[in-house]
Amino acid sequence: MSSEQPKNPLHGITIETALTRLVEHYGWEGLAQRIDVNCFKNDPSIKSSLTFLRKTQWARDKVERLYLSTFDQQSPWGRSR
Repeated sequence: MSSEQPKNPLHGITIETALTRLVEHYGWEGLAQRIDVNCFKNDPSIKSSLTFLRKTQWARDKVERLYLSTFDQQSPWGRSR
């Protein structure tokens, strides 16, 4: 693919898409076990989680790393769990 950006494996993937796929894959409980933030533990929703992730870079980074390790075989972080 000529438009592929090898330095950015998340190119074209929104945080909403990544979060939705992770919730579908792990469920909220499984996601909260992997990323310890309250918005995944207490009355979680995509909307409230997105609000938090858009304001909190360290948590967004963790979601992006988990997404890559879960769904991207070429992830530089490998499969963490």
